[in-house]
Amino acid sequence: MNKTFENQTVVISGGLGDIGFATAKLFAKQGAHIALADLYPAEYAQKFLIDLQEPGVKCMYTQLDITDAPAVCSWINEAEQNLGLVQITIANAATVTLKRIHEITPEQWSKELRVNLDGAFYLSQCTTARLVAQQMPGRVVFVGSWAGSRVHAHIPAYSVAKAGLSMLCKCMALELAQHNILVNEIAPGFVSAGLTGKIWKDNPGRSELAKEKVPIRKVITADEVAEQIVFLCHPSNQHMTGSTLLMDGGLSLL
Repeated sequence: MNKTFENQTVVISGGLGDIGFATAKLFAKQGAHIALADLYPAEYAQKFLIDLQEPGVKCMYTQLDITDAPAVCSWINEAEQNLGLVQITIANAATVTLKRIHEITPEQWSKELRVNLDGAFYLSQCTTARLVAQQMPGRVVFVGSWAGSRVHAHIPAYSVAKAGLSMLCKCMALELAQHNILVNEIAPGFVSAGLTGKIWKDNPGRSELAKEKVPIRKVITADEVAEQIVFLCHPSNQHMTGSTLLMDGGLSLL
């Protein structure tokens, strides 16, 4: 495989999740150094780092609460010292609560917004500020969801947070366009991995029902999402910014 991202540093929050790690593997195969963060202890992450080993590629892992803004910037400091200036930021950390408007608690509502929206802001604010200061180009990808633009009554907090993420993408894209830092969002539909995958695992039969709802009759894999994330960061992408790459198999057309 070519080394399109050779010697560039990529940071990925929620890096041990299905989508986050599939993205890390694809970037590593193309020569990028990888900094992952997640809630799991460092010992648990070692098996993942082994899978990222590629010639000339450096990798690191940090246990991190993405809602802790100072800790996020400490992580970026560490990544920069060990791997180099972060030019590609993938804000992927997420959580979901399956409770309707009158079922969800204030604490659960707050956690959803803190993880899914605030954490993405803290991360992208920190990495892009450094790029601006050093007059370097960069890429940011927010991992959103088609639920951010369509009502999902069973996951209102998640939907609201992802809707906010879409607007954050646009605001940041306009602010940073003059600095050649492109900011985009990917919005998957039904993914047979990550948060949706866990729900399907706990509720057998839901995946087939979901597939029947998708116009193209397919669900998305983590690897397919990763390919599109890397596409948004590719150096040939010189003009897409403030955009949402919607990959939902036609769900939002219904």
